[in-house]
Amino acid sequence: MPQLLIKYAIECWAVLCEAAPFMLFGFFIAGMLKALLPDTWMTRHLSGRGPLSVFKAALMGVPLPLCSCGVLPAALGLRRQGAGAGATTAFMISTPETGVDSLAVTYAMIDPLMTLLRPVAAFVTAIMAGLAANLLPERLLPASAAQAGQVAGGGCSCGGGCADSPATPARPGLGARVRCGLGDAFGDMLADVGGWLLVGVLVAAGISLFLPPDLFLGVLGGEFSSMLAMLLVGVPMYVCASSSTPIAASLILKGLSPGAALVFLLAGPATNATTLTVMARTFGTALTAVYLSSIVVCSLAFGFLANRVYMALGFDIHAVLGQVNEVLPAWIGTASALLLLALTLRALLAHRHNHDH
Repeated sequence: MPQLLIKYAIECWAVLCEAAPFMLFGFFIAGMLKALLPDTWMTRHLSGRGPLSVFKAALMGVPLPLCSCGVLPAALGLRRQGAGAGATTAFMISTPETGVDSLAVTYAMIDPLMTLLRPVAAFVTAIMAGLAANLLPERLLPASAAQAGQVAGGGCSCGGGCADSPATPARPGLGARVRCGLGDAFGDMLADVGGWLLVGVLVAAGISLFLPPDLFLGVLGGEFSSMLAMLLVGVPMYVCASSSTPIAASLILKGLSPGAALVFLLAGPATNATTLTVMARTFGTALTAVYLSSIVVCSLAFGFLANRVYMALGFDIHAVLGQVNEVLPAWIGTASALLLLALTLRALLAHRHNHDH
């Protein structure tokens, strides 16, 4: 037993070292987006029921690193400020399904092609769901959905002077906004997803070490059966876009097809039992049904498409898995892993301290 635990710890550390440099880079980019893109600008472009607002909402959500539960307060805030049902739905799908942090980890742990397919699939799924939501009559959207909730991130973890704070009469300079954005990225954002990323690392290491290498070559080896299995696992499971990536990479090493992996990467981060319950209470069952059915249908469709793309290009995902990270020196992975652990611990402690007060 002690020897097995040592092997597990070594595997966990290897997965973390592989993902950490790209995770840190992703949060840096997220902080810069926060600094340069005001929240008020987003709200101005998401009102109405037209297709343009849906397109904008889906596009805006792609780079943001929020999980399915973390995006709910933000979406409720947008809805309260006048965003249309379609735009809100599109934002709630594209945001958790992908982000600059998860794309960086996907590039490091899987391959460049999956890094491209993932945001495209999230973007198209969000648009389809948003357009379908706009077709719902207003009577199926409870009035409370327009008033419920508060805008997420009511304060900035940098300690004040945030560009979008209602108490701030004038927009601060670029330097102050960058400090605020990076403080928020490595503060509140990291507190939201950092713990779940570590959980994903633990699960990925367990999959690599304990599951048989031919797991998806037997009963789950069929194309549809493997996708359905990933869908049934991903829909109720709470997993963010970043933490789902090492899990998917480990499953691919066990023989999972790229299409089934993409199904898990899309359905897992965008849904969980808590999110669906809260959505049904705040946005109504009709909008929740559109949200869930769009994710299910589009995830399966893009799963089948991904397998065809890989076959058409003659691209073997199992042969190139994780090779991108080999170009980085080992010391960068080690240093990044230590830094990520320290920043995550700091963010979680600060978040707990603020919650206690």
